[in-house]
Amino acid sequence: MLQQILSITLLGLRSIPERLGASLVIVVGLAGVVAVFTALLAMAAGFRSTLESAGRTDVALVLRGGSQAELNSGISREQGAIIKQAAGVAKDPDGQALASAEVVVIAELMRPGGKTSSNITVRGVEPAAFALRPQLRIVAGRMFGQGLRELIVGQGVSRQFAGARLGQVVRMRGSDWTVVGVFASGDAYESELWADVDVAQSTFNRQGYSSVRLALADSGGLRAVKDALSADPRVNVDVETEKQYFSGQTEQFRRTIGALAGVVTLIMALGAIFAALNTMYAAVDTRAREIATLRAVGFRGLPVVVSIMLESLILALAGGLLGALAAYVLFNNMVVSTLGANFTQVVFRFAVTPSLVANGLIIAVVIGMIGGCLPALRAARQPVTAALRAA
Repeated sequence: MLQQILSITLLGLRSIPERLGASLVIVVGLAGVVAVFTALLAMAAGFRSTLESAGRTDVALVLRGGSQAELNSGISREQGAIIKQAAGVAKDPDGQALASAEVVVIAELMRPGGKTSSNITVRGVEPAAFALRPQLRIVAGRMFGQGLRELIVGQGVSRQFAGARLGQVVRMRGSDWTVVGVFASGDAYESELWADVDVAQSTFNRQGYSSVRLALADSGGLRAVKDALSADPRVNVDVETEKQYFSGQTEQFRRTIGALAGVVTLIMALGAIFAALNTMYAAVDTRAREIATLRAVGFRGLPVVVSIMLESLILALAGGLLGALAAYVLFNNMVVSTLGANFTQVVFRFAVTPSLVANGLIIAVVIGMIGGCLPALRAARQPVTAALRAA
């Protein structure tokens, strides 16, 4: 039986050049399905990777109770001082709490050649902010000066938006800020502008902070911080690790893109299935005499079914590989920006991962199986005499 399957399959594959146009319908159709599916989910994967890589498990983020994001959180100066002294917070070599009270506000920047502005996150930080983010480094220029209207900007902002390059002046809230440095971190912070927290507070008329970041002393530090702050009536805050916070920020985006990818893929898959059915029916009709002759000399119906299915799967797999290659070449590492949970632009890269490629190929194979099933059954069930007379 295996020999019969192999013989019929090879005959079918050798005849593909004679019906190349019809065969390409399957290949190109499935290439489109896999490319779109992979590209959409690559966007979600890149966004998630960019945000989650900014979060650490040994750093706690403290927000006002009930706040979902730093932008709508508010912590007074007095509360900030209390939070920094909580049990479970790591100390620096001078015995001071390794913590950074930060303010997050929104500014607007224009895209090169654009006519409308986009929201950008401005983060005012204390000196300890850099010790809490060891991945962040200045790649051009210098650090901003304390008490000065100076900015360091993330690489993503510098590349994607006008007026945010080294040496340029950014106007925010009626004040001019000089870009004195560009930093890289490989995560969501590259979508932000950083400044001295005191200058940011005075310029944007903020009396307190948006959040407080705390380095945890040990593995039990998070629980110690939560217990200490929940027992203090002077503060009403939520405490979680940075990792948990950024993971939560990506959830809505992942759901939206996942649903969009599902709907678009389903619609395109239905079209690809009909194209595969049409192509394989045409292939069966073209090879009717050949299949009837094989059955007349002793070939069984099952090898015919399997061979037609294998041909359909091979064409589907070729289309899937072509689509995956197109998605990788066109979209992998492509830099874009989109609105994040704070309604500000997040600059990130598409990430075409091996798991996305594998899922796309599975979809292609399933479509190929569905598209080849009915034509294969028709070829096996067609009476030999009728097929010979029709041919």
